[in-house]
Amino acid sequence: MSPMSTSDDTDLVRGLVEIPSVSRDEGEAVEWLVARMAERGFRATVDDAGNAVGEIGEGPTHVVLLGHIDTVRGEIPVRIEDGELIGRGAVDAKGPLAAFVAAATRKIPGVRVTVVGAVEEESPTSAGARHRARLPAPDWCVIGEPSSWDAVTVAYKGRLALRIALTREARHGAAPGPTCTEEALALWTAIRDAADRRTPGADGFARLDCRLEAIRGGESDGLVERAELRVGFRIPPGIATSDLADEVSALARGHGGDSRVTVETIGSEEPARTPRSTSRDNSSRGGAPPGRGRGPCSAKREP
Repeated sequence: MSPMSTSDDTDLVRGLVEIPSVSRDEGEAVEWLVARMAERGFRATVDDAGNAVGEIGEGPTHVVLLGHIDTVRGEIPVRIEDGELIGRGAVDAKGPLAAFVAAATRKIPGVRVTVVGAVEEESPTSAGARHRARLPAPDWCVIGEPSSWDAVTVAYKGRLALRIALTREARHGAAPGPTCTEEALALWTAIRDAADRRTPGADGFARLDCRLEAIRGGESDGLVERAELRVGFRIPPGIATSDLADEVSALARGHGGDSRVTVETIGSEEPARTPRSTSRDNSSRGGAPPGRGRGPCSAKREP
């Protein structure tokens, strides 16, 4: 196999971006990437989770370079403008994934590198990454995410998704008092205000974020009125998802008006933080940038 050129690497990332790979429908892109890795000398295959996996090199040190090959929905015409590649997934995260393949093609003596194009990262399932996490741990693992080239990500926020249903006996339209939907809106306001009080004065990564993702209301079969909220939280380290879910449930019981309220957790991930070692982090990124005077950053680019 002849050495790959910069043009080959450009064709790799553009070709990958040009193939739609919405989460849970990544098959075509996976097969394409496996074929391209095989052309570069990788031992390439599709694993049991549907990930594109390529291994190259031999040696006692094992490095895993893991990115995700899936994207969110929304078509963006693929093009190059002013030297920049534009297209769905160019940044998040086919660009980093293609960079991993390009870098690993240039083998390092004594090092075995596994490149993984994980599926379903943009879905709550995260099937690709969860499958790889069950395998024996490598010596090193680098995750390809758009968290800035000059920083080391040391933490991620957790998430909690709740479905809150309100039901009550149907009333005549002329009856006094709020509707079931109005009670749902009042409950949402109480949840949002409570979240704001949870991390007062915090911003960015340290803040508990809360948003109303969906609301349904005005539904009745003539006997029962119904309304539903879907509420999402992004959770900083230090707050457990189960504790937050319990707090929302307690709040819901006290703010449901005349409605019966049920709270269901439909998705959750705990926040995570890795202990920092400034000297190791600086060496990982080639030293602290001149004049910057700050340490490595977390998912929020902390000072």
